[in-house]
Amino acid sequence: MAEQVTVLFFAALREQIGRESLSVSIAPGGLSVRALRAQIEGANPAIAQALAEQPRLRVAVNQTLSTFEHMLKPGDEVAFFPPMTGG
Repeated sequence: MAEQVTVLFFAALREQIGRESLSVSIAPGGLSVRALRAQIEGANPAIAQALAEQPRLRVAVNQTLSTFEHMLKPGDEVAFFPPMTGG
């Protein structure tokens, strides 16, 4: 039985994709952030294009900066966002 993770999009990504979040089914054993990215890109061309346009894409899992190798489990919250600039 598949379970869900919540995917959030911030800043320019949210505007390009036209939504701020989605729920994605994953296997109970989990998967990596990289595999999740590939899964959502394959399911939605707008998401694939928006993520491809961000070569320095950042990711947070459960509100903590993370890596694309991080293993997700059902119930996790994954946020994709472009690099931040200061001023």
